[in-house]
Amino acid sequence: MAQYFEVHPENPQPRLLKQAVGLLERGGVLAVPTDSSYALACHLDDKTAADRLRQIRGVDDKHHLTLLCRDLSELANYARVDNRQYRLLKSATPGAYTFILEATREVPRRVSHPQRKTIGLRVPGHRALQELLALHGAPLLATTLIAPHETASINDAQEIRERFEHQLAGVIDAGACPSQPTTVIDLTPMGTGGEAVVVREGRGDIAALGL
Repeated sequence: MAQYFEVHPENPQPRLLKQAVGLLERGGVLAVPTDSSYALACHLDDKTAADRLRQIRGVDDKHHLTLLCRDLSELANYARVDNRQYRLLKSATPGAYTFILEATREVPRRVSHPQRKTIGLRVPGHRALQELLALHGAPLLATTLIAPHETASINDAQEIRERFEHQLAGVIDAGACPSQPTTVIDLTPMGTGGEAVVVREGRGDIAALGL
């Protein structure tokens, strides 16, 4: 049975988030709010939790998962970033963007793309998720919360609780999230002198990045 944490979206209660962090550290998968939609999240270094996350989401090990990072300095530990890429990242974070970058050795091989050795990373702007990441002290492995065989994300925490309470360790309810996914931008071409490629347009405004 999933634990249910009702937190204020702007001033989340640290006591409740610390309890949620405890679930992550024990290998639990959580439903967490983001600035684009609710997501499934787990400890980066826990293979069993990552397998559980994929099972709940209904995807295989080829599905590209995302690392949720607190800030750009943390992101740089997991991706190779040059000056051009950094300037674009700085203008877009925190925000509803996922960036594909070349993974460093800090990223477990089972998490990065098997052929390209890339990883999707984002710095979310949602206050409750930022506080959760700060208390956890490390990035979280995540994917948009979409039920198997469905295409739309689930953005109501009560519905998530009802549908997934026997599969999740916990649900962090910070109110309804937007229903749009993140905008996905591939920055790897910039590493060889090319330009960023918009893979998917979503909630993040590409015009704000000059793309």
